[in-house]
Amino acid sequence: MTTGNGGADYESLQSERREQAEAFDAIGDRYDEAFPHKEGQLSAGEWLIRSLPAGSRVIDLGCGTGEPTARRLADAGFEVVGVDLSSGMVKLAREKVPEATFHQLDLADLRPGGPTDLGRFDAVTAFFSLLMLPRAEIPVALRTVHHLLVPDGLFALSMVEADVDNRAIPFLGNTIRVSGYLREELHNIVEAAGFEILEESSYIYAPAVSDVPPEEQVFLCCRRRG
Repeated sequence: MTTGNGGADYESLQSERREQAEAFDAIGDRYDEAFPHKEGQLSAGEWLIRSLPAGSRVIDLGCGTGEPTARRLADAGFEVVGVDLSSGMVKLAREKVPEATFHQLDLADLRPGGPTDLGRFDAVTAFFSLLMLPRAEIPVALRTVHHLLVPDGLFALSMVEADVDNRAIPFLGNTIRVSGYLREELHNIVEAAGFEILEESSYIYAPAVSDVPPEEQVFLCCRRRG
């Protein structure tokens, strides 16, 4: 990934990215066990299902185990592609949703001019995947999403509302780094990246494990402008 000012910084972040991927390799199916009720994610997925014709191409960035998003989108008749940095998560997703196609890739690989071109998509989902990036990279990631979408394509995004940048936190017996924004700043960043926010919802979510505190989850349903 490049930095927010466009300077190349991807190589210097490889070690930290490996640490994030290794944490999720270790977590595996325990992620779904720890987060058993995903009302916001399901609702945003249903918005896409209502809004898109069958056969639409959808890419799920940070697909995790494939549940519930890739599974629901594939059942709706979409051509689903999933991307995750964790090889363990990609393996689980391929087992759970064999109708979809999954790649072990960094979101940075999909940037304009990057090493991987998966084509363009009618919709993109990024449920809690961008919060795994340092704040300096999130606007660049949003521009990558814009690049992946066809004109007027749809984008379903979720973040945790928090004023943090690349903070290390304990997570299911591992350590991950997360970033977040307060609501107004998140709106500003999404809109500056070329998206119109069509719908918004939020949920107070209490995971089913004690080492992950309750969180305010924000879901934005957006359309690419231009």
